[in-house]
Amino acid sequence: MKYQAPANDLRFLLFDVLGVDRLHELEKYADATPDLISAVIDEAGKVAAEVIQPTNQVGDREGCHYDPETHAVTTPDAFKPAYKKFVEGGWTALDAPVEFGGQGLPHTLKFVVDEMVCSTNLSLGMYPGLTHGAISALYAHGSDELKQTYLEKLVSGEWTGTMCLTEPQCGTDLGLIRTRATPNSDGSYAIEGTKIWITGGEHDLTDNIVHLVLAKLPGAPDTTKGISLFVVPKVLPESGERNPAFCGGLEHKMGIKGSATCVMNFEGAKGWLVGEPNDGMRSMFTMMNEARLMVGMQGLGLAEMAYQESLGFARERLQGRSMSGAKNPDGPADPIIVHPDVRRMLMRQKVLNEGMRAMALFAGHQLDLSVAHPDEAVRESADDLVQLLTPVVKAFLTDEGSNNTNIGLQVLGGSGFTTDWPLEQLVRDGRIARIYEGTNGIQALDLVGRKLSLKGGRLVRTLFGVLISYLKDNPEAPHRDELKGAVSSLEKATLWLATNAPKDPEQAGAAATPFLRLMALTVIGYMWSRMANVASQQIAAGEGNKPLLESKLVSARFYFEKLLPEIHWLLSDIESGKGSLMDMGDDHWAA
Repeated sequence: MKYQAPANDLRFLLFDVLGVDRLHELEKYADATPDLISAVIDEAGKVAAEVIQPTNQVGDREGCHYDPETHAVTTPDAFKPAYKKFVEGGWTALDAPVEFGGQGLPHTLKFVVDEMVCSTNLSLGMYPGLTHGAISALYAHGSDELKQTYLEKLVSGEWTGTMCLTEPQCGTDLGLIRTRATPNSDGSYAIEGTKIWITGGEHDLTDNIVHLVLAKLPGAPDTTKGISLFVVPKVLPESGERNPAFCGGLEHKMGIKGSATCVMNFEGAKGWLVGEPNDGMRSMFTMMNEARLMVGMQGLGLAEMAYQESLGFARERLQGRSMSGAKNPDGPADPIIVHPDVRRMLMRQKVLNEGMRAMALFAGHQLDLSVAHPDEAVRESADDLVQLLTPVVKAFLTDEGSNNTNIGLQVLGGSGFTTDWPLEQLVRDGRIARIYEGTNGIQALDLVGRKLSLKGGRLVRTLFGVLISYLKDNPEAPHRDELKGAVSSLEKATLWLATNAPKDPEQAGAAATPFLRLMALTVIGYMWSRMANVASQQIAAGEGNKPLLESKLVSARFYFEKLLPEIHWLLSDIESGKGSLMDMGDDHWAA
């Protein structure tokens, strides 16, 4: 079916709940008027449905192809004209710096566009998606010369960017990388090494590809403290010569087949240092944190498309009769949407998708406030929330995005398991999002091992301040008591970690994943209470889109009755400790 952008839900969230329409009051975002935001939503929806979606299924079937003689990679035939239209529409420049040709619009709007693009073709969306991270890293850490050389063409989409971290012998433990950077006499460096799983490492969408590569300088510590970051172009801008950075092959994947996932061999390729020597991880994390938020939107985008497909199918597929009496008496059977178990699946998709969208856009709004608000205290508080919620958005949205595509397939039954319907591709494509840019287990470890203690625990105190202030200021808010209970459970879990993790790091590792999920469910509960609160007020005032507002009240009830209670066993999981995880002896596994 043709994609329908969730425009009504987006306007409700951005304008009525979050207040993103007021960002134009800040000097940095003066152009982001409500009319412009609304226009971006509408136009992005059209581009997603009319330009990007038609490339999705054909791109999956055609895939990318590698020529071992030339090291060239060709993308599916439909990708190049679609990418060209996307670039010509200015979508790659949406929130990029104005001084390098960007539009300088709020990051929240990029989140909106990311969701729509990923709903309609995740593979195609990854080429400009990672480029944006390269822009941010170079803008934050590159020299003026590097910025002038690369940013304008990356912003315009004329060039694309990559992130080259992983090597055959190491993934998350980047201290083990072997790629080396040897100084040249002209101030550049000779980069030698092999990187794997490089998204967009080679392709035919643009004439140049700008690689950001982690490598070690001579004599550098053989740990993450000895890693530096280098910009290594495919084609040298000053001479137009081919840099010896070659694709050595494509990965053979279960999904995202239109995305060129490359082995990259750097054979003395020229590179230039980004930032300070041995400070590459800090520079790269600028890119990685942005990519993690984008990957969260990938999970949401696929889940939204799966929901639209399964809802359409459930409304049309006739099978059986309603348990309360025929709803389609003139037909041979009722549509399956009348059956409680089908509605359970659809409601889980709908309610989680809308809740995840709310949490993600809340984080996006905080990101905008952190860089644009004139009050330093507001900027600091907003940055605390962004740092804390980045691993939560990445992990939860991709976990549940994957789950919701599977649920969508289940709604279709046998039809969903065939290539005649798009659900099986959505399931295959979405599975990777739980793995790349740091597996979701790594996100959980980042949350409990780093973010909770960062700045003396200030980040999580900021979140509790937001939640507790909302409960205090809104005594009549819908589902206030359930939310208060969730906040209490999150406080107990946080205290348990603060007490036990310093004495035994394995306790933190055992609690990490359930803790992240507990935090996500609590924050989404906060957003559902806010959404229901606004919906109730607008209904009472006779304002707004009545069917949408009424659906918010029903959806909030479903969330608090059917989904939020998971927090109870998550807290039990955390407080039970590591014992049953770690007590299995080496000779027990295959006993």
